[in-house]
Amino acid sequence: MATIQDFATYIAGLPRVLAGAAALFRDEEGRVLLVEPNYREGWALPGGTVESDEGESPRQGARRETAEEIGLDREPGRLLAVDWVQGQDRPPLVAYLYDGGLLTEADLKAIRLQEEELLSWRLVSPEDLPAHLSGSLGRRVLVALQVLADGTGTAELENGHRVA
Repeated sequence: MATIQDFATYIAGLPRVLAGAAALFRDEEGRVLLVEPNYREGWALPGGTVESDEGESPRQGARRETAEEIGLDREPGRLLAVDWVQGQDRPPLVAYLYDGGLLTEADLKAIRLQEEELLSWRLVSPEDLPAHLSGSLGRRVLVALQVLADGTGTAELENGHRVA
């Protein structure tokens, strides 16, 4: 008969997967809000690691990270994309991307950066996104914008490429 310790050992031996969640915010001209982290090169979306060990869901993580990073506490909209991203020197990541909605001029003026993690923010037109977002993140954002434009359902991605 299996014991609680056997189950704990079984769980400890299962593969590890990281989870991240972000929000895709746009302004009234269709530009995308990007943030510049201070801990790595390049640009990103407001978002981060889902604190799943604390019971946080991806949707809750996107909201918490957005509030922490840019000072806007909003319920995320619909799920635009889920991306399975293979890791180099880390476990695979499941990245959830939610619709953050449209930001008004007042919303943009209310942005307050988390200075411990972010250097700056900017609005970038969709055609300029590939110059700011590389790899799977860049592809994920472009697919999410297409989902919004088409009114289609959530996109399933692997490394930023559609699989379904």
